[in-house]
Amino acid sequence: MSLHRSLKTKPAGLNQHRNVLTRAERIEQLAGADKFDKESGSPIGLPKVGSRKIKIAGKQKKEDDGTEDGVEVAGSEE
Repeated sequence: MSLHRSLKTKPAGLNQHRNVLTRAERIEQLAGADKFDKESGSPIGLPKVGSRKIKIAGKQKKEDDGTEDGVEVAGSEE
């Protein structure tokens, strides 16, 4: 019997953005923002922490200005 394609794991599937953070991740973010004291703070009842997805800029498309490799193409006058 085969496995349905939606249930298959991909190598990139491990790096997907998660909206829900673990308690340890929430404590780490709150401690970094000085909103949680690791010595005296209780890990129960932590405030919500936003998990924002950071978009990384991709490659810019090459603009077509009528030239190829620095040589002007015949028939393209400006």
